[in-house]
Amino acid sequence: MEQKSRTEYSAYNTSVALVSRALAIIMGYAVRIVFTHVLSENYVGINGLFTDILNVLSLSEMGIETAISFALYKPIAEGDTQRQKSIMNMYKWFYRFVAVFVLLAGLLVLPFMDVLIKNKPDIDRLSYIYVLYLMNTVLSYLFVYKRTLLDAHQLMYIGTLTKTVSWVIQDIVQIAVLLLTKNFILYLYIYIITTLLANIYISRKTDKMFPFIRERGAEPVPKEEKSSIIRNIRAMLMHKVGDVIVNNTDNLLISSFVGIASVGCYSNYYLLIGSIQQVLNETFQGLTASVGNLGVTTSPERVKKIFGAAFFLNNWLFGVAAICLFELLNPFVELSFGANYLFAPDIVLVLCINFYIRGMTKSCLVFRNSLGLFWYDRYKSIAEAAINLVVSIALAVQLGTLGVFIGTFVSTVTTSLWVEPYVLYKYHFHASVKPYYGLLALYCLEIAGIGLAVHAACEMAAGLLGVHSCTGLVALRLVICGILANVLFIAVNIKNGNLHFLYGKLKELVRRKKGHA
Repeated sequence: MEQKSRTEYSAYNTSVALVSRALAIIMGYAVRIVFTHVLSENYVGINGLFTDILNVLSLSEMGIETAISFALYKPIAEGDTQRQKSIMNMYKWFYRFVAVFVLLAGLLVLPFMDVLIKNKPDIDRLSYIYVLYLMNTVLSYLFVYKRTLLDAHQLMYIGTLTKTVSWVIQDIVQIAVLLLTKNFILYLYIYIITTLLANIYISRKTDKMFPFIRERGAEPVPKEEKSSIIRNIRAMLMHKVGDVIVNNTDNLLISSFVGIASVGCYSNYYLLIGSIQQVLNETFQGLTASVGNLGVTTSPERVKKIFGAAFFLNNWLFGVAAICLFELLNPFVELSFGANYLFAPDIVLVLCINFYIRGMTKSCLVFRNSLGLFWYDRYKSIAEAAINLVVSIALAVQLGTLGVFIGTFVSTVTTSLWVEPYVLYKYHFHASVKPYYGLLALYCLEIAGIGLAVHAACEMAAGLLGVHSCTGLVALRLVICGILANVLFIAVNIKNGNLHFLYGKLKELVRRKKGHA
């Protein structure tokens, strides 16, 4: 297999993730439009609620994938296929345990449906619908564990392409099913079949690329290494428990304190916000294996320099995206789904702030996970989850939906925003984290200033041109946000060394691409 540089692998993974996720957003948006017009808002709410319940139960595979990926980086760098085979064999049994756990835990939820759903909607076969969601989640753990080996070899783009193709086919068939039959259960059957077939394909693809994975007689992982992996899994489990509670309980709280109709509204906003978030997350996820390789082959000083550039890019992408979301969300939702699905501007503002603040932790997370530092802040996520639940519930009683989202903001600022960089700087860079905190504050002020300027320009342009329709506002604001926000960001950072570093890397990549052509 042809070897590429870390920069080339990162570029492949990132560019494929961007294109694939953009296509997935378009198709997902088309499905949601058909979904909301063919079925009632109660189905929209149930879809979001059941998805969150199962995310809570699965605990995002309990952090096993992250711990196993880290364990694979060194044997991959050394070309040790026997250790890779041993680790993957252990990983297989871990995932089978997760599948059984999720199945049993999911079935135990069934008696508590009345508690989880306030003002239970009149939907036939509600329990059966939930079981179908559960089966899809359980099936997602079969075969797909092999994708981690591809990702650890810096080949994440292969899995991304597979997911994208399966999603596009799934979405096209689901749209046809909804339009022709209006049958929600048949819609879910398509979901399950696609998940299973995509996982089987990626499993066979991995077997073909790495034949050693099919060989029998894998040696047991050495006791000391196994203890280290299990220790890391325990740490990641604590992280995932906290992350799931913070990220996947909003629908549960809104359903319990406000009602299922409000969950339907939030689901539409989350479709848009979550789609953009996934694009940007996968952009950084494409760096993960390269950072892991960097960590085992170069000095902390070199890693720190790369991290500085990644953090700068982090601010640029999530900052501009947050500005665009604030300007576009409400007219876009009204245009797509109707005025009855709109949130008030203050709720939209908090959603966008949360998007930006949580997004600003992404570069730290990628480097922390890739460098295997997740043990040191294992209690952080538990504290974050506790703060989120307490504050969200207290404020939900007073402020309803707005209170739930403010709770998420408070929990992030008081934990993740400062703990994760502290761990990275202390245990890998061996340097003071204070400059990072100062830079974080500067970046936040910078994005706030650019956001105010862009908002004023959008309001002024709409008034001068007399644009009031949703279609016109979406088109006008998209152009202003896309151009002005980026121009202002580059102007403000024109002397920033990280901007020039990224530009240099881009030129180097283009030069290598031309050399291969």
